[in-house]
Amino acid sequence: MLVALDIETAFGAAGAILLGPVGHLDEGLRSLEGLEEIDAAVLDVDLHGDEVFPLAKILAERHVPFLFHTGRSDLSAITQLFPGVKICAKPGKVEDLVTEVGRLVH
Repeated sequence: MLVALDIETAFGAAGAILLGPVGHLDEGLRSLEGLEEIDAAVLDVDLHGDEVFPLAKILAERHVPFLFHTGRSDLSAITQLFPGVKICAKPGKVEDLVTEVGRLVH
């Protein structure tokens, strides 16, 4: 099963400069303050009881490519709010997540 540290390690090894991981929505929102450029984002839908959708909306408004990484079985809310955004299921292979983010930025 993927955990934040595994994801962080894999993206670091792939050459990414990371802003996270962040575990709470307010922490994620604060991490965007003052940032001019973000190449891509991986968003877990559930952050300790809060949905990540407000953060996703900001990224969409800034035209930052992102994908959702979730263990949810009901994806209808995600696909209605963010049609066309890639959803990667948990559990999964960390290599697949890195590949999908690579597709977002190239």
